[in-house]
Amino acid sequence: MLYAIYAEDSKNSLSKRLDVRPEHVERLKDLKEQGKLILAGPLPAIDSPDPGPAGFTGSLIVAEFKSLKDAKHWANDDPYIKAGVYQKITVKPFNKAFP
Repeated sequence: MLYAIYAEDSKNSLSKRLDVRPEHVERLKDLKEQGKLILAGPLPAIDSPDPGPAGFTGSLIVAEFKSLKDAKHWANDDPYIKAGVYQKITVKPFNKAFP
């Protein structure tokens, strides 16, 4: 089943985010190689694809996991959690309707 992982950044976390990004991206690449990643990306703090020093407010990932428990476990093991980039993660089942 698909799950939406909505992560909210801690305040002033941009430098931490940039430091840990390679580890975070490697995990996403693993999901992609397994054919389980539907989409993933950051949420800019301003209305711009490159928010510069304004940074990001969080991330959205939609991926396939065996269960909600597995999706939560994967999300909570993210390097951004360990580095203090994410302050909160919400994981919910997701039904893809379009496209």
